[in-house]
Amino acid sequence: MQPARDPIFAEFLKQSTATVHEAMGRRGALPSAIKPVASAMKCCGPAFTVDTIPGDNLLLHHAIYQAQPGDVLVVKVSDHYESGYWGEIMGVAAQVRGIAGLVIDGGVRDSVELTRLNFPTFSHGLCIRGTTKHGGGNLNKPVTMGSIIVNPGDIVLGDADGVVVVPRAEGPAILQKSIERVKREDDIMAQLRAGKTTLDIYNLKS
Repeated sequence: MQPARDPIFAEFLKQSTATVHEAMGRRGALPSAIKPVASAMKCCGPAFTVDTIPGDNLLLHHAIYQAQPGDVLVVKVSDHYESGYWGEIMGVAAQVRGIAGLVIDGGVRDSVELTRLNFPTFSHGLCIRGTTKHGGGNLNKPVTMGSIIVNPGDIVLGDADGVVVVPRAEGPAILQKSIERVKREDDIMAQLRAGKTTLDIYNLKS
């Protein structure tokens, strides 16, 4: 039997990536090129990291079956973007396993089919080029994407705007700050609708 899923992931799923990034002191944002293949896609879960060799996706197949239900696969491809490391077949396999999503700093393909599956897929872009299956790389070791080090178990949140990673130990504090930030922004929008200006609210008048 699998352990119960930590409810913090469901709570983070209610937040936006921009809110969480700001609540963290503008930390945790993965490179802006990493976006969902469909804007409605959203996911949150603990990171299961993959560091594969350029142009090869054998390790991703293994990751699907070593990750736990609810995990988000976070895949580094060593700056080789001209391959489609993931597609419909792997999306179905991951969905059957209960994987919560994929974040990859390389290309994927079958975007229409992945959208139809509604399997949350966040990638550097789309690429139809195939991959080899020689193997090599590491599973569940820290990976670096842009300036962000992603450790296994870190909280990964993705939505239409991008992906943010929260160190697991900071999760409860960042979640609370995110909730408080949303409340403040709701108050600001109420003031705007009541006639105030952003210049007044933020004291931006010269």
